[in-house]
Amino acid sequence: MTYENLDAKLVNALLGDGRASLRSLAEELDVSVTTVSNHLSDLEEEGVIEGYTPRIDYDAVGYDVTAVIQLQVEGNALPEITDTLRDHRQMISVYEVTGDYDVIAIGKFRDTDGMNDQIKALLTDPDIKASNTSVVLNAVSENEQFTLDVDVDDD
Repeated sequence: MTYENLDAKLVNALLGDGRASLRSLAEELDVSVTTVSNHLSDLEEEGVIEGYTPRIDYDAVGYDVTAVIQLQVEGNALPEITDTLRDHRQMISVYEVTGDYDVIAIGKFRDTDGMNDQIKALLTDPDIKASNTSVVLNAVSENEQFTLDVDVDDD
């Protein structure tokens, strides 16, 4: 087998089953276990694969309130605010963005009271100029990953 696109195929196989064994990946990709192991090690070293983690259904464990928090921040305070948000365990995503707001954070909360408490505490920071919070009514698609493009050689 040619090793062209093997890394993308390996990543895609792991996206399908992150707990797949080296042996099953080797069989699926028609290469040796050693080849899979070497390529996987390279992908980890290069930072393409950052780790292996379970995907949690937060609703199932009682965090059924999702909030999208938009913040306008004083320019020089942006790193401090994003660090604070990133370090908050219930913030699952924090983005610096362009547009009317500087930061968008996605948080998971057990209830609206908990959400309100966290947001009010955050808004006491004088470097936050304005905020807008939206409560998610229905998560249509969340935490999705996509497969990498693999050029198929038809020769």
